[in-house]
Amino acid sequence: MTLILTLFFVSQVYWGWQFYRWIRARVKSRPWLGYAVLAIVPLYVASFVFNFVRVWRTPSPTHLTAGWALLGAPFLWWVASSVAGALLMAIIAIVRFPWWIARRASAPEVQSPARREFLQHTVTAVAAAPFVAGAYGLLYGRLNLETTEKHILLPRLPKAFDGFRIVQLSDIHIGPFMPDSEIRKYVAIANALKPDLMVLTGDYVTWDGSTQYAAVDALSGVRAPFGVFGCLGNHDAWARVEDSITELFRHVNVRLLRQERVDIRTRGESFNLIGIDFQTRRPFGPGGTRVLRRFLDGMENLVDANRVNVLLSHNPDTFDRAAELGVDLSLAGHTHGGQVALEFISPELAPSRIVTPYVSGWFQKPGGQLYVNRGIGTIGVPIRVGAPPEITAYTLTCA
Repeated sequence: MTLILTLFFVSQVYWGWQFYRWIRARVKSRPWLGYAVLAIVPLYVASFVFNFVRVWRTPSPTHLTAGWALLGAPFLWWVASSVAGALLMAIIAIVRFPWWIARRASAPEVQSPARREFLQHTVTAVAAAPFVAGAYGLLYGRLNLETTEKHILLPRLPKAFDGFRIVQLSDIHIGPFMPDSEIRKYVAIANALKPDLMVLTGDYVTWDGSTQYAAVDALSGVRAPFGVFGCLGNHDAWARVEDSITELFRHVNVRLLRQERVDIRTRGESFNLIGIDFQTRRPFGPGGTRVLRRFLDGMENLVDANRVNVLLSHNPDTFDRAAELGVDLSLAGHTHGGQVALEFISPELAPSRIVTPYVSGWFQKPGGQLYVNRGIGTIGVPIRVGAPPEITAYTLTCA
């Protein structure tokens, strides 16, 4: 958190200086220049304080209000874009520094006006890119839902389940930028995918525990012939709603599996469905989650060696241990696919890769398979770039 605040402060100083230079180049009168600065600085400070209090200190609405649309969204867009833009400019400065030193050490060279103008336009375009990308991610990227069809081959799957469909919703994060009305649209889309089994893999709320009632109500329309099951995420733990939201879901026929398993049966055959609470091996977030020495400690007895095992685990990092235990398929979320990812440029350009190799999509290793769903909500800033929201439909096959 200290690093994030430092980056934000430095970026604001940088953009404040750039804005002052821009004003100074266009306002020749010194008194008017002073008036412009005196008008802008208090306005910025007031906007920052207002938005900080509104975003972090008040209960979260579960629909998009005028305040969040007109003040919260632009502020969060500015925070993300200005920090990214300042970092890009710092990288350019570091790259250009040796060249600048070499030029200073050699005989002075007169730079052509055309070259100088080209460099200025290039730097301006680079600086503007995060702001354009941020606007795209806010206005379009976070709403550009993808439905992914994934065929999963499970050699041990009973023939009675050949063609069985599981649909996954994850990382709801109900709030002003994922209102209850939007969640109901996604529920309708998920139901239209004709699941045999529906699974929900955590993070129904974000920080405000009081939003759990609206989240459960919005998700109450999920339907599947073999039932609706789920697990809990880290934000559900941080908001301290694990017990209460489990009970709320029970009243709408959604069963959250908390270190539990259940048989999914048809025509005399079955597979083993397991669900666990969020697990972590390092201190993470504001508390509410137990730090483990080893993933899935004490969960070994939930795995049935004689049947196909499907695990619902919000954190994809449990996959390595799950594969060791013989879990055939793990379904996870948590990463939002990086939320702001540039993997179309390079596979490494996703923030989530800092903490996990399992950012999004399908993974396989001896003993098991994993699919990481990108979720439908957002966290921190309501922006998605290169990581669109996702509903996944799995078709299980035995051959």
